[in-house]
Amino acid sequence: MQAPGPERVAQRPQLLTQVTEWEDGRIRVHDDALAAEEPLEIRIGGVPLTVTMRTPGNDLELAAGFLLTECIVESSQQIAALKAYATSAGGKQNGVDVELTECEFEPAQLQRNFFAASSCGICGKASIDAIRQRGLRAPNPHFRANPETICALPDKLRAAQTVFENTGGLHAAALFDAMGNLLALREDIGRHNAVDKVIGWAMQRKMLPLSEHILLVSGRGGFEIVQKALAAGVPVLTSVSAPSSLAVQLARELGLTLIGFLRGKRFVIYAGKDRVETSGAGHESSGL
Repeated sequence: MQAPGPERVAQRPQLLTQVTEWEDGRIRVHDDALAAEEPLEIRIGGVPLTVTMRTPGNDLELAAGFLLTECIVESSQQIAALKAYATSAGGKQNGVDVELTECEFEPAQLQRNFFAASSCGICGKASIDAIRQRGLRAPNPHFRANPETICALPDKLRAAQTVFENTGGLHAAALFDAMGNLLALREDIGRHNAVDKVIGWAMQRKMLPLSEHILLVSGRGGFEIVQKALAAGVPVLTSVSAPSSLAVQLARELGLTLIGFLRGKRFVIYAGKDRVETSGAGHESSGL
């Protein structure tokens, strides 16, 4: 049976602006595409929780994924409703109000007066220890991924990442099944937002935990990306760039398979190598 096609963003906002380009002594004036960036306010029962800079689109997914990966909710059943609302006289729906059920919400404890910039999803956290103490659990230990399947993922992501091709200014997160079929792709100016959108997409389809899936991010595998993957139950997290030291430490502590430098026919396993089917492969030692 043919695998279903990937879920893509219904609308990918981008803006055109006039620029002046210099190349080898020649000047050219032309229109250039920019990735849109606007603030999104998330409220719970009308109480402001946070503001994040994001690329507009799939805001309900972003809010749902954020609530799960920030451990405010544990499942989609605790989200009774998600509603977009206008935050200015201009009528732009740059806000999402969330109605929770079966979940204790204490505004004094959960309200966060921080501005999560797109380049840093961890800004405003009181401490790294607070993130570790969220009750994150080890993902499915029985899941296995084939190296050839893993190597094919970046090409599939790039083929579907159309806004990046136009603007060059977006990160992407993509969810694959064990066979390497692309299920969902989200792009955003913030890599953590792209991950939240993918996880929110899966939440709305009652797919959590994502215990039989692979997550690929277009940038580096940072600490917060690791904790978001763990919150969603993802067993294998891959990235085309390097992870941070704290990301590796957390992945090793909680048994997540963390792969970096996924390019061409090469990747580096920083944690959880048992999930990668390397039996029969040749081994070399650096002598270190």
